[in-house]
Amino acid sequence: MFFPACLALAALISPASAYFKATAPQLHDQWANGEARTVSWTKGAHDGVTSFDIEMSRLSTDGLTLIAKNVPSADSSPKSINILLQDVPPGDDYFLLFLNSTHGVMYGTSPRFSILPAGGSTNGSTATNPKVATVTVSGAPNPTQAFATTFPVTSGGTPRLIVGGRRWSVATALSGCILGAVWTLLW
Repeated sequence: MFFPACLALAALISPASAYFKATAPQLHDQWANGEARTVSWTKGAHDGVTSFDIEMSRLSTDGLTLIAKNVPSADSSPKSINILLQDVPPGDDYFLLFLNSTHGVMYGTSPRFSILPAGGSTNGSTATNPKVATVTVSGAPNPTQAFATTFPVTSGGTPRLIVGGRRWSVATALSGCILGAVWTLLW
């Protein structure tokens, strides 16, 4: 009972400035094979996440499509990439995962969207950002394939598991819990 209370205390005193939200694709957007679409996001400032990976998954089938590794996410970098789909199986149950695949830390997911056959009538924004990289994704999900593209590691290195100011507030709360437990056992 004492340890869960300590964890709850640690969560309460930790700053809640870390967040990650996909802004494109939107819920029920339709993408078509042969067209490029922009994936964009917003994230917490100064959260320590300097890069992340993008993967695509479906609800109805097993498998992942590994899209981009080490996507830069520093405060000064663009908050989008373009994705060109080629021969991706059509379906209405796709979503994107934004994560650190090395550590298994999930930062966020996109809303559900559809992929149509080439030439299909789509909805949602078709504008792409000419100033960012375009990643070509082809074929059915296959988690044994390498990422479609890998960006160079940024000067900040890999993302940290516990980020920003949380490190010290969680450490302080856990130290207090441990000292409290020792005090209780000794007296």
